[in-house]
Amino acid sequence: MENTKNRDAWEIIQTFNSQRDRDTLVQKYVKMRKNTFVFFRGTCHLFYRDLPSDSILNVAPIVWICGDLHLENFGAYKGDNRQIYFGIDDFDEGVLAPCTWDITRLLTSIYLAVDSLSFQQSDAENLVRRYLDVYTTTLSVDSIGEIIEANVNGIVAELLDDLDCRKRSDFLDQRTELIDGYRHLKIDDEKILAISQDRYQGVVRSIELWATSQANPDFFEVLDVGFRVAGTGSLGLDRYLILVTGKGSPDRNYLLDFKQQLGSSLYPYVPIEQPQWKNSATRVIKIQQLVQSAPPALLAAIDFNGGSYSLRELQPTQDKITLKAGKISLAQLEKLIDTMAQVTAFAHLNSSGKLGATAQQDLIDFGNRLDWQKEVLIYTSNYAQQVKQDYRDFCQATQDL
Repeated sequence: MENTKNRDAWEIIQTFNSQRDRDTLVQKYVKMRKNTFVFFRGTCHLFYRDLPSDSILNVAPIVWICGDLHLENFGAYKGDNRQIYFGIDDFDEGVLAPCTWDITRLLTSIYLAVDSLSFQQSDAENLVRRYLDVYTTTLSVDSIGEIIEANVNGIVAELLDDLDCRKRSDFLDQRTELIDGYRHLKIDDEKILAISQDRYQGVVRSIELWATSQANPDFFEVLDVGFRVAGTGSLGLDRYLILVTGKGSPDRNYLLDFKQQLGSSLYPYVPIEQPQWKNSATRVIKIQQLVQSAPPALLAAIDFNGGSYSLRELQPTQDKITLKAGKISLAQLEKLIDTMAQVTAFAHLNSSGKLGATAQQDLIDFGNRLDWQKEVLIYTSNYAQQVKQDYRDFCQATQDL
């Protein structure tokens, strides 16, 4: 590691977040105080600032990466072919970069998550080796697979089975209420907040203007808008939950996530020349389409409020696996790690050869080498200790929040 001994992590975090909304930024900091894993989720920019520029970790095949890969950035979703998949589900930080960057961040997250789940350090060491073994083995098969209910087991299979049974009406009932036969968002002052009339009308105009270019503009007739509080790293950014008519009221309405997208926090550190995207939202959506074998049907980039925003459907068949102490056994976590390693390998293989990414065979050959694997294991174990120190300093600096 470099540039860690004399740097002030709290000062770096404040500078990075200085342009974000103050109220939701405080929520982000409070959330980050929970444990080292949540702190790590909220400091992607710090992780890449610390990554040594002269490391063997930078000498690896170039692929389209998630950028913020950790144990809770995987989830289930319905693809545009209506099949339910399990895969990487957050591409806000996505860039063209060495494949080892995703792997290194994910393995560091395993060390930190194992602490929060009350397992042993030896368990973490076994899990990171297990992830590497499955990742490289999956590459060597030379076949791009997919994670669906028919070919997975453990808690991922349980998640996919549960999602397949969910009803849209039940999903809508969680976030909306019926008034005179029409749905309205539940403004709970926690996850959905009220917004000013001017901002409300601005969102409506932006969505309905975009909808005029769609095959069925009536689908996107806006019924209600609220400010959405979700995630960790993205807290403090502009984000809305939008209720639209969809296929009909009250039980065939749709919910849309409308989220501000900034430039990736990896940009200052990535050594690879990036495409000239129209805007940040276009980058996020295009990378998702490059990486996923069947991305969701509704993904759009829209200009709003002087910035670029991604629009996507919130689906009844969409969920993450949330890791909580006492709620997951070590055996379940091992199977989950196996699946996540497969997902990562499939994602990297799927993006191979696209828009500047390395050819697939180079990635497969790289997977068979041991030198970088040894370096990854050493680096992630050491960097996890740095994160723990940064977390302690952060908690000391924010104790009055």
